[in-house]
Amino acid sequence: MKAIILAAGKGTRMLPLTENVPKVLVEVNRKPFLYYVIENLKKAGFDEFGIIVGYLKEKIAEFIESNGINATLIEQKEQLGTGHAVMQAKDFCNDENFIVLGGDNLFSEDDLIMMNNNDEFNYIFGKEISGDLSKYGILITKNNKLIKIVEKPTSFVGNMVNIGLYKFTPDIWDALDKISLSERGEYELTDAISILAREGKVNVLKLKGYWLDLGCKEDIPEVENFIKKII
Repeated sequence: MKAIILAAGKGTRMLPLTENVPKVLVEVNRKPFLYYVIENLKKAGFDEFGIIVGYLKEKIAEFIESNGINATLIEQKEQLGTGHAVMQAKDFCNDENFIVLGGDNLFSEDDLIMMNNNDEFNYIFGKEISGDLSKYGILITKNNKLIKIVEKPTSFVGNMVNIGLYKFTPDIWDALDKISLSERGEYELTDAISILAREGKVNVLKLKGYWLDLGCKEDIPEVENFIKKII
């Protein structure tokens, strides 16, 4: 099964570390973060990778070649959002099921294995958290079905947050064709997911293992310490 890894962004919150390398190649314990992402995907049975590239794409090409990784680099020439990024992989996916995740997010092997199936359902992973929820997309569910996603709520609507790990069937392509630019001028993947949710086509899975988000340079020490414990 194929895995689409989103890795086209500039990683401005990681500056100055991303002046010369893309965010996904920032080193954690002396290895590029993307190394750990791909290793966990391999352990979960994924064997073909489509990497959406843009900023400093040649650096990612060098990393893939030097590590002998079976990957296809897919260029996103304009940074027009996650929905636009996934759309670039349509030909690569060839009407097959596939998963999508950010190259700056690391998930456990066990959770990735749950996504490695060829059934007829779309899946979105969620994680229940406490504290400030205003920066997240909140998954509204019923009987493990996604009803809708509430982005950055100003009042409490739930605590199951979208963590950016998805499995799609070819149904996603029609949904992506229907979305428009968001208020921030991007084609949002979550808008396409919401279309599928209204059709009852998205199941919600609750995260059981870990989720490491390399969001900014201040996250690196915590991420390094955790990775030392699990490898």
